[in-house]
Amino acid sequence: MGTYEERDVDRRRFDVADAAPVLLDARGVVTSWTRDAQRLLGYAPEQAVGLGVAELLTAEDAPRVPELFERCTRDGSWAGLLTARREDGVPVRVMVRITSALERQGPSRWLVLLSELHEAPGWDMSRGMLEQLVARSPVGIAIVDTNLRYVWSNAALAQFGGGPPGHRLGLRLADIQPGLDTEAIEAQMLHVLATGESVVGYEHVGHVRSAPFRETAHMMSFTRLDDGHGHPMGVYYTVVDITDRHRARQRLALLDRAGERIGRTLDITLTAQELADVAVPELADFVTVDLLESVLRGAEPEPGPPRDTALVPLRRAGHRSLDRSVPEADVRIGEVATYLAGSPPIRCLMTGRSWREERLDPLGEEWAVDARGGRRSIFLELGLHSAMIVPIRARGATLGVTTFFRRRRHEHFDAGDLSLAEDLVSRAAVCVDNARRYTRERDAALVLQRSLLPHRLAQQEAAEVTACYRPADELTGLGGDWYDLIPLSGARLALVVGEVAGHGIPAAAAMGRLRTAVRTLAALDLPPEEVLGHLDDLVAMGTPDEGVVPDAGGADGSRCLLHGEDTGGSESVGSSCLYVVYDPVDGRCTMAAAGHPPPAVIGPDGKVVWAELPQGPALGVGGPPFESVEMTLPEGSMLALYTDGLLASADDEAWAVDVGRDRLRGALERSAASLEQRCRSVVDALVPARPHDDVALLLARTRMLGADRVASWDLRPDPAVVADARKTACRQLSEWDLDELTFTTELVVSELVTNAIRHATDPIRLRLIRADTLVCEVFDGGATTPHLRHPRTTDEGGRGLLLVSQLTQRWGTRFVPDGKVIWAEQPLTGLAFDMVGLLD
Repeated sequence: MGTYEERDVDRRRFDVADAAPVLLDARGVVTSWTRDAQRLLGYAPEQAVGLGVAELLTAEDAPRVPELFERCTRDGSWAGLLTARREDGVPVRVMVRITSALERQGPSRWLVLLSELHEAPGWDMSRGMLEQLVARSPVGIAIVDTNLRYVWSNAALAQFGGGPPGHRLGLRLADIQPGLDTEAIEAQMLHVLATGESVVGYEHVGHVRSAPFRETAHMMSFTRLDDGHGHPMGVYYTVVDITDRHRARQRLALLDRAGERIGRTLDITLTAQELADVAVPELADFVTVDLLESVLRGAEPEPGPPRDTALVPLRRAGHRSLDRSVPEADVRIGEVATYLAGSPPIRCLMTGRSWREERLDPLGEEWAVDARGGRRSIFLELGLHSAMIVPIRARGATLGVTTFFRRRRHEHFDAGDLSLAEDLVSRAAVCVDNARRYTRERDAALVLQRSLLPHRLAQQEAAEVTACYRPADELTGLGGDWYDLIPLSGARLALVVGEVAGHGIPAAAAMGRLRTAVRTLAALDLPPEEVLGHLDDLVAMGTPDEGVVPDAGGADGSRCLLHGEDTGGSESVGSSCLYVVYDPVDGRCTMAAAGHPPPAVIGPDGKVVWAELPQGPALGVGGPPFESVEMTLPEGSMLALYTDGLLASADDEAWAVDVGRDRLRGALERSAASLEQRCRSVVDALVPARPHDDVALLLARTRMLGADRVASWDLRPDPAVVADARKTACRQLSEWDLDELTFTTELVVSELVTNAIRHATDPIRLRLIRADTLVCEVFDGGATTPHLRHPRTTDEGGRGLLLVSQLTQRWGTRFVPDGKVIWAEQPLTGLAFDMVGLLD
């Protein structure tokens, strides 16, 4: 039995590729010295020859030499780690292998191989291990020579077509993959060969032999291979299929372009044509947009689908083809589009549901009748092979249908294409309907605004909340004031009020984007100042570049089509937001503001004070970082969050902040029978029926969770406490009459506490909160975020968080100053689940 280092080296099979050889006689005296040995230890040949091997080692390892030679004599060789002494006296850790060099006559000599560890990071990996690493890699790997011809590839590369590795030898990429832009790829290889600079993350799109009729995307990385003298030998490259990621980016980019290009005017026909223009050629080769004749007249459509298309005919409002002459279109813009009874367009119009056909019958008759000749054409003549039909629906009414065809592209429409088409049509439908309601734009904008605001404020244990919103008058136009209530983990609550600069539909849309962004950031359980910081970054990134020439009705620097005012290109810039987080367990309230007035705090005694809140800059304009303040609120306190329209004077726009606050204080101090009545009475007292600016007021009366609804235990970092934690949690559930949640809670507590003990640091704390839901929290001092895994059937572990996610209503992680909290929530009525299904 050797030392650990010796056994470890034997197991890893010492590789002699970069070792420095030294030859010793039978007594262990150096008889031959090499340049590699001189490079490693610094001794010249005349200095080293004649020295005993012990003189080349440090004082700690020199006494081991007799023992090592004795073992070499017995076993024939030895391998292990020693510390050599360089000529300048500096110790160097080396890997050593000693083997007997037998002679025909005379005593044996010894061959010593030395390898410095820090200069050879792969010293402990044998060639066989490295060959397995690349040969069995799921990533496609290949090596080409300086003429860019294949000399080696692994089996994974065959997944892209071109046959097994042996078929590639001596060929170039153009011979293997003629459907790719091989010149561009080989240009990258030549650049790597010439400069030695690696190329990482190079993306290309084309058709590979494994999928000749489907456009695929791949990411490649190139690295030059050099010989021992630094001369190029070839290029080593890897290939990863990123088709799904590429298509997702394309779809998101298309949706972005649709948001910019669709609905730039209030002309119905132009909006329909914009939809067709956006979809070709990225999504389809030929698109038609047909609207009900009543919609083109501007009439109010009946709710739901039309009852009889014969009474309400369709007219062609837009079409686009890869061939700008649109040879596929039998119906011109403005003409009646007549479809056969029972055809897919009519079914979609009547049912309001989309339809997709991957492969059209080439001999099937087209659905429409030629308006000029009455002839029915067939798909074979038109070359159309795949189709989708999406009804154009807005606010519950069907306005028409949009049809997507493919002709030149070999790929058939899939479910992802249909989802994208529905998103495009959905955006266009809103724009068409807004154009139809041009003369009643304020009502349309008001509907949009109210649809983006919370339809109702969820009831919470943390606070009783109510809100009131009053839009501006017709002359000013609807603004972008908004509010929200967001439940957070640990029974906490986020209260948000914001105001978007500008008026009309752009302001309402910007408000919706901000509210969505705030909800997304709130789901990450970030502190208020970080939420505003990220929101500020998002708004700043959305600002158009300086120098962009405004396009009439365009997205950049557009003029508001409703009121003719300049929107500045980004309605969100200069917006304000107030973000407040309240914790009912200890009554702590944390808040931060971005260009927004501070909230009013009404104590249980009815006294009104203003929170001393540092005023951060408005969103997107830049400035110092946001700061938050924390205060503790007694139970029964009220928070009043509002927009600045509430402080403005009814008859004078030049108002003073102090005057507005005095008026608001007086209105808040007046008692009311309920919180909702108080909210409405404050708005009625301070704001006219048709104010100059929008007004939003959010009132929240705080509550506290008593000690009988919160239980907390400190745990030792010992696996033995997991069982105790389960028992303790079960006893607490019994006290709360929540025995039906015992089984699920035992599993949740076991998994979360076990993970904290295994992967985190002290302290560890378990907390149960009985609020609207049963909250289980495990705090630890670690900073790493747990990740949900999807283990295979044969895996022995990795199911912990998967079980938690399946057994609970929701779960997550939030970071606190001294660690993190992993939490999970269950409804108090319990969750029904199939344990066998979860384990499978």
